[in-house]
Amino acid sequence: MKRGKKEEAAAEGENEDTGSASAKKTKKTKEPEAPVMYDDPPDKLTSKDGRSANMKITSWNVDGLRAWVKKNGLDWVREEAPDILCLQETKCADKDLPAAITSMPEYPHKYWAASDDKGGYSGVAMLCKNEPVKVTYGIGKEEHDKEGRVITAEFPNFYLVTAYVPNAGRGLVRLDYRKTWDEDFRTYLSELDMQKPVVLCGDLNVAHQEIDLKNPKGNKKNAGFTPEEREGFSQLLAAGFIDSFRELYPEQTSAYSFWTYMMNARSKNVGWRLDYFVLSSSLVPGLCDSKIRNKAMGSDHCPITLHIVV
Repeated sequence: MKRGKKEEAAAEGENEDTGSASAKKTKKTKEPEAPVMYDDPPDKLTSKDGRSANMKITSWNVDGLRAWVKKNGLDWVREEAPDILCLQETKCADKDLPAAITSMPEYPHKYWAASDDKGGYSGVAMLCKNEPVKVTYGIGKEEHDKEGRVITAEFPNFYLVTAYVPNAGRGLVRLDYRKTWDEDFRTYLSELDMQKPVVLCGDLNVAHQEIDLKNPKGNKKNAGFTPEEREGFSQLLAAGFIDSFRELYPEQTSAYSFWTYMMNARSKNVGWRLDYFVLSSSLVPGLCDSKIRNKAMGSDHCPITLHIVV
């Protein structure tokens, strides 16, 4: 999520709730309710069919790789120690990559994608302990691929795709483009799925259901929660994919991965769940856990982690 594009939406929704809370306080003279926080439960490392997880993947929209490194993001990564680390919104050309991350011995296999046209815009990365069979960039369509939004790694038993999905933008100026992206990206993932199961991770820039953001009522015409974007995600699920977090925690509220920097949104937990692990349905038997590491700081997003048997 780019700052400046979603903040307006989050702020509008928060203002609406704050206004109604103020009205209630005037009438009933009650103190404001304490924010409802989400506590990430202990990790489950065993699948429903009794197998132990053999792959740990972490995804994080870092909102600027260089700033994130300065905020000690790599210290958290070393503590989490995933087998694969996927990053979005790196906003960093290859020549500007911080040595602190390019030299990491824990991840000898590193892959970067950046925008061709705009410096300091978009960008994704994938860091792997084990070398993939093959790595590709983009989805095979120039109109999408010039922005450096997708890396795909083929492993022996699955594909891993990390993506930074385009934002519909303030005033929904890119909503039509986003609809085209959703259709083309779904086609791309479905074609991969015909060859091997797929794990998709990243900032998908959509809160799918009302449960996935704090203020659904005030955001129905804002980027990330329009009917068109939500329908695009529904169509992806209908194509044979599952939202791993909702598969395991279908009724969990207050679980968000993005908070605007404005108005103390994070401390109030006024957030959105925009970051996902989406899996081919054939991988569900091996799903162990899908985590939201909301205590980790360093970005306006928090990291998410997947435990799975592949």
